[in-house]
Amino acid sequence: MKIRISNTLIYFFGALGGLLFGYDTGVISGAILFIRQTLHLSSFDQGFVVSAILIGAIIGSAISGPLTDKMGRKKVVLIAALIFCIGAIGSALSPSTGVLILFRIVLGLAVGTASTMVPMYLAEMAPTEIRGALSSLNQLMIVIGILLAYIINYVFAPSGQWRWMLGLAFVPGAILFIGMLFLPESPRWLLKRGREEQAREILNHLRKGRGVEEELSDIRRANELETGGWSQLKEKWVRPALWTGIGLAVFQQFIGCNTVIYYAPTTFTDVGLGSSAAILGTVGIGSVQVIMTVIAVRLIDRVGRKPLLVSGSIGMALSLLLLGFIHMAFGNSAAAGWTTLIFLAIYIFFFSISWGPVVWVMLSEIFPLGIRGAGMAVGAVANWASNLVVSLTFPPLLKAVGISWAFIIYGIFGVLSIIFVIANVKETKGRSLEQIEFDLRSRIS
Repeated sequence: MKIRISNTLIYFFGALGGLLFGYDTGVISGAILFIRQTLHLSSFDQGFVVSAILIGAIIGSAISGPLTDKMGRKKVVLIAALIFCIGAIGSALSPSTGVLILFRIVLGLAVGTASTMVPMYLAEMAPTEIRGALSSLNQLMIVIGILLAYIINYVFAPSGQWRWMLGLAFVPGAILFIGMLFLPESPRWLLKRGREEQAREILNHLRKGRGVEEELSDIRRANELETGGWSQLKEKWVRPALWTGIGLAVFQQFIGCNTVIYYAPTTFTDVGLGSSAAILGTVGIGSVQVIMTVIAVRLIDRVGRKPLLVSGSIGMALSLLLLGFIHMAFGNSAAAGWTTLIFLAIYIFFFSISWGPVVWVMLSEIFPLGIRGAGMAVGAVANWASNLVVSLTFPPLLKAVGISWAFIIYGIFGVLSIIFVIANVKETKGRSLEQIEFDLRSRIS
């Protein structure tokens, strides 16, 4: 096997699934303003169309994790790319609400798979010293995908062409499939399957021949200790990683991040902005996400995962609590609308530099090799299930308590996330995946 693709392209195409993840979750925020008019959606239907992708994502995450432990990372991503393409075309051509919901669930299968596979693939290919930065490319691609979705929404907003908004996801899906055909398999998965020479060749290409035998030795040692399978997730020494992964996944959603992404235009129109201004406001928020995620890529291997999570929680909690109290004072005025835009941008600033990239990086790091797919699946399912709960409850929450208290409730979860991180999260900066696993084992022995 001769590898003819550069490291840069390996990491680029390895992370490209994140762009589709971001586009398909972000595009609905603007499209729903026009879908609800064309298909005459009730408030329940509107929530179901938005949330259908999350149902598929839960299923995709649950299936893809164990599947990748058997089939390999590359094959599963190729399958996801095909599903992305099918889901995009099906959504764009949907003649009714039911068909649209069906294809949004199909898209969710691919989104859930990408959320599990992309950070895992990048983490297993990356050298230790820059693993956080390279794994964070997943989140960078996600926010670029979200920004691209916002821009496409803005372009098609005057004509209300929501079918084009949804259908254009086919293009990056096709690019992902073609690119993945040329990418190597994860050397850690290959070694787990006894294909040492292939693993050595890929590592020599990725590491330029430096430290390859030592890395192979550590992977072999970890493999010798593995039993593999779902049953290993129940073992006492794995539980700290499992609960940390679930906690990080749940808190990422319960501090309200995807509420901003899915319902930002709706929120802006509810507080006094017009439809075009509301969608343009989301473009600004998307731009902040991209800029701050680029900064996070540079910081994560220098500052560390835990300090970024704590500082991000503090910033997000404060911005949401202040936003809630400001809305209590000013109501749905134009001033409140622009204040919402400013404070949500501050919120996104802190999220994008912390919980956005760090959670997916840590989920790809904390589980042992033999059950990394299964562990990632549990974390991703917890993340998408929490996302579904937040997305479905946000419209009725908004109706029941108003936007002020909605922000305050999410702000309280931000405070709780600080406590969780301080008490439960162990730093992984500067340590190989095998060192993290050996440390996990040593805490119980």
